[in-house]
Amino acid sequence: MDNTTILIQDLVKRYDKAETLALKGLNFHVERGEVFGYLGPNGAGKTTTIRIMAGLSRPTGGSCRILGKHTHANPALYNHLGVVFEESNLYERLSGWENLRFFAKLHGIPTTRARALLEQYGLEKAAKKPVNTYSKGMKRRLLICRALLHDPEILIMDEPTSGLDPTSASVIHRAINEFRQQGKTIFLSTHDMAEADSLCDRVAFINGGEIAALDRPQILKRRHGEPALIIEILPNTQDLEALQEAIPPDRITWHDESLQVRLPLDQVELGNLIDLVRTHGEILTIHSQEASLGQVFRDVTGAHLHSD
Repeated sequence: MDNTTILIQDLVKRYDKAETLALKGLNFHVERGEVFGYLGPNGAGKTTTIRIMAGLSRPTGGSCRILGKHTHANPALYNHLGVVFEESNLYERLSGWENLRFFAKLHGIPTTRARALLEQYGLEKAAKKPVNTYSKGMKRRLLICRALLHDPEILIMDEPTSGLDPTSASVIHRAINEFRQQGKTIFLSTHDMAEADSLCDRVAFINGGEIAALDRPQILKRRHGEPALIIEILPNTQDLEALQEAIPPDRITWHDESLQVRLPLDQVELGNLIDLVRTHGEILTIHSQEASLGQVFRDVTGAHLHSD
């Protein structure tokens, strides 16, 4: 049996009167039970892809199939698909319960399912309050409840933890892992590289409407990343110029009065460089750091993140 749930083939999207293509012939697939990360800078084509997958936009060329069916011509696919958008599109003046009850009736689902989801995601006490009184984390949990009402096989999640505090984000991370255990397919768009690294079976980096890299996180980190030794020192003022001449400037970062020096672990002269750093200041901390998806992001897209 074919294990592919999402199949993108030569997908092209050109908006009216646009001189450039938003998508330039994408090709990738997502397997059943997989958490698939979709990463890239703003304007790279992530939202355009998601809109096509959700049936909200028609491709200019190529195809997007979910469960073997074209997304733009099969409304029945909504029975198998749940979508959590980054921006809240809830009915703000209605309560959380009223929002879920409305969509439950729309799908012909017993309201007991809505009550169970509200309880599962810790919203039962706020269920009768207007959504416009909810925190951002509560709204995001309610969006997940709505997406799960009809027990879909596939979940598309667009920046589900964006702007959330760590506690709220951890609730959503646990939910994603539970979806995987249930055999659901999750298509996850995120800017959080640590989130993608910990949750995703495979990740695709899109840049300028094209797939720049696609593989398992560990493989991409080995291929593009750089494991390093991080040394923090309190430099000798008189030796500072000599140290800066010996170490490339992109490997030195100031932290108040201390310097952080990043030395690649695979560098041939690593031992000599460590001795050199030691002679130019007092070592405060020293530790190794594995390659990160943030480094992969910078390498394949040329863009920069605020943090890894």
